Amino acid sequence: MQINATRVYESITAIRKQAPVVHNITNYVVMNSTANALLAIGASPVMAHAEEEVEEMVAIAQSLVINIGTLSEYWVASMFKALLQARKRRIPVIFDPVGAGATAYRTRTARELIERGQPTIIRGNASEIMVLTDDRYKTKGVDSTADPDAAIAPAQKLAQTHKCVVCISGATDYIIDSENILKIKNGHSLMTKVTGLGCTASALCGAFAAVEALPFAATAKAMAVMGIAGEMAVEKSAGPGSLQVNFLDVLYLLTEDDIARRLKIGE
Repeated sequence: MQINATRVYESITAIRKQAPVVHNITNYVVMNSTANALLAIGASPVMAHAEEEVEEMVAIAQSLVINIGTLSEYWVASMFKALLQARKRRIPVIFDPVGAGATAYRTRTARELIERGQPTIIRGNASEIMVLTDDRYKTKGVDSTADPDAAIAPAQKLAQTHKCVVCISGATDYIIDSENILKIKNGHSLMTKVTGLGCTASALCGAFAAVEALPFAATAKAMAVMGIAGEMAVEKSAGPGSLQVNFLDVLYLLTEDDIARRLKIGE
């Protein structure tokens, strides 16, 4: 599947023009940062997790992002309701299994949400993706203990079983479905020093999936933009504090020329 700068920027233009509603059931740590990132790229974020309203909120959304970073039984119930409503409406669902493998409850919940909700896109680090298919793998809290290359086979299994796109985040991002593997090598190591940028990547997948009919292409475009914006922001930053601010500014001002100069993508 060919992904180039023009096609990436076409989706950015569509997001900016359409301002799709991206419904997030996400964690306390990243609500502000992911909402701001979605606004910066041009989408319209909503952060709603009350069980009493999630079905109505999904009804007005163009995509749904589920992030299990700060779990509770009440939020899990809301996640299941939202997932089922999204399936009825046939809108794309992005699932982020934050910290899967750290505890039995977290791993079990992630697997049940995938099984019952059948997400369109699953995005996580290598350890999170691996533990979704095998109990032998563990995470270091919410951080990966595995190299992205080691997660390719588990990601392929996950993609085939659930008929979805799987994204493995790392120094190289892998976009995988039942037939394709795409590598994206944009980004910078300083991004790992800012909490929640992985969650931001999942949110951006929600924005791109809202305007791009092909989930594989939407995921690739989102991850390319995430990496490129990170690189550009690092060049203006003294450290992780200023990186957070500069990252939002870069997303807001990103041009097709920026993408064309920096895009590092290949099969």
